[in-house]
Amino acid sequence: MPIDDVAARGFEAAAAAYEAARPGYPDEALALLRDEVGIRPGTRVLDLAAGTGKLTRRLLELEADVVAVEPVTAMRGQLQAILPDVEVLDGLGEAIPVPDASVEVVTVAQAFHWFDAPAALAEIARVLRPGGRLALLWNERDERTAWVDEMSRIIRWHERTVSRYQHVDWAAIVAAAGRFTPLEERTVRWDQPMTRQLLADRVRSISYIAAMPTAQRERLAADVVALVARRAEPFPLPYVCRVQWAALR
Repeated sequence: MPIDDVAARGFEAAAAAYEAARPGYPDEALALLRDEVGIRPGTRVLDLAAGTGKLTRRLLELEADVVAVEPVTAMRGQLQAILPDVEVLDGLGEAIPVPDASVEVVTVAQAFHWFDAPAALAEIARVLRPGGRLALLWNERDERTAWVDEMSRIIRWHERTVSRYQHVDWAAIVAAAGRFTPLEERTVRWDQPMTRQLLADRVRSISYIAAMPTAQRERLAADVVALVARRAEPFPLPYVCRVQWAALR
């Protein structure tokens, strides 16, 4: 199946803003990938829907042997410019361009909700070696902070289907595939240091906003930045990072 149209148009237009303003992943999440998922020096990891390489670069800190797969040309270009020594392939979660049983771990950061889950899980099972692991990572803005909750209201986040990943029972979806052990999960609370310019780019990087006409997109960015007009820079944008993992049966 082709990539979702909103994702394709939005991320093609917003690749630079995505790289500038989207969060990476906290040290505690990296420790979980090491200790629970088993990513060690030399582990062959496929970073699926890698975007601009936000997780890819952290996997390299674990000295993993990484191949990145990303279908959006502009995102792939950002990744290749930042990590020129990483193998980067054009491909989809439902059509992964590597051979059977060729990787030990598949990671999917902030992207699994764009996939046809049954088809993608079948493909992930195909490319994993026996006993291999799947890891899903999600950065969610922490709306327990008042201005962050108001940001979500301004951009009408919870009215958009893209926000559904926050409410999906991923454990049930992985279980339905019948190929993996029960999905385990840990959460990590952390802060991303922000400036008003970065926050504007953070808004611009959201797929459905990036696909909007320029005037509408910039109005939303300005309305969100107004929420932090009096804050000293840098100020924290709080996140909850969910790390989920399962093993191939």
